[in-house]
Amino acid sequence: MNFNYKARTKEGKVEMGSIDAFSREAAIDLLQKYNIFVTSLEEKTEKTSFFQKISFQRKVSKKELAVFFRQLSIMLESQVPIVQSLSSLAAETKKTVLRNTILEVSELVEGGVSLSEAFAVRSEVFSNFYVNLIRSGEASGKIASALYSISLHLERENDVASQVKQAIIYPVFLIGMLFFVIGIVVTQIVPKVEGLIIETGNTPTLFTSAMLKFYNFLGKYWWFLFLVLFFLVVSITIYFRTKEGQREYGEISLKVPFLGGLLKKVFLMRFASNVSTLLIAGVSINKVLKITEDTVDNVAYKRIISDVEEHVSGGEKLSVAMTRHPKYFTPFVLQIIRVGESTGKLDKTLMDIVSFYEKEIKRSIDLFSRLLEPIMIIILGAIVAVIAASVLSSIYGAIGTV
Repeated sequence: MNFNYKARTKEGKVEMGSIDAFSREAAIDLLQKYNIFVTSLEEKTEKTSFFQKISFQRKVSKKELAVFFRQLSIMLESQVPIVQSLSSLAAETKKTVLRNTILEVSELVEGGVSLSEAFAVRSEVFSNFYVNLIRSGEASGKIASALYSISLHLERENDVASQVKQAIIYPVFLIGMLFFVIGIVVTQIVPKVEGLIIETGNTPTLFTSAMLKFYNFLGKYWWFLFLVLFFLVVSITIYFRTKEGQREYGEISLKVPFLGGLLKKVFLMRFASNVSTLLIAGVSINKVLKITEDTVDNVAYKRIISDVEEHVSGGEKLSVAMTRHPKYFTPFVLQIIRVGESTGKLDKTLMDIVSFYEKEIKRSIDLFSRLLEPIMIIILGAIVAVIAASVLSSIYGAIGTV
């Protein structure tokens, strides 16, 4: 949060400016540490244009954050002062957004703010999950260990995201090739075939005539089809950003064949990883569930985790609360959590779930890739065959009349 302030120094000089802090109280405390006495403090509200809202500036990736947290953990473990560690990492960081963020955190820490509070100021980069882990590390005197846990968590998240992206690249490439082939046929081949038919006076077959009319339609009205597709995509995107749309998207995405099963495995792995990491850091189970709810993207799982948290706060065991949602938590997950609760090693058994689903996700993606390749080749081949048949039949017919 950004605040505009008016203040006085010890000498009575009036100062005005702005400051970033995660709350009004934190902003006042930070200014007082610089011997500035606040007389007025208002949250800054900036009007942003449409183009600013859709800024294409790349965010800090999970891979970059994983590297940062791991390096900071190593430096603190080696007894390097925290401000010096942050300054050194900022100097070595090439990405401007992350470098400026680290420098801002370093300045806040140097001014007397705790590391967790300094990270909380940049909540758009450092989520509540990271802040709470670091806060637990500060309380236990094991900040380096907390930072290392965050880096491991981010590496797991990045590995899963990379696997999913790799599975998507191939079908996207084939679809792009299909549009490329159709574009060449419409713009280069069809006009010549039509000219040849007119010159020879040949009457095309019904199939060829229909295909040529379809190609001509694409050639004349491609811009209209593009606009319709564009507005359709924009409308669906806007709708899915509403509360109702997010809820429906969350439910629908889990019901799509294969994709729904894969997403469920990803969510279960992330849920187990988040809960385990926070429990190891010493965070209470109620707070763990609240933090995990904030980190989940799927609204369906967010709602379910909220319900589980309410029942756990009422005195139920985690496994019992989760059994109310058998469609979202598999028997395997429920059994492992039940065993962890009975043995008092819930944090460790949750990591068994993470390891299991990491392998399952990789296996599912590998199977998807192996099945998708021949299916996409067959579909692409069939479409190309139809295009070739419609064009070649006209050419052969025209040649036959010569």
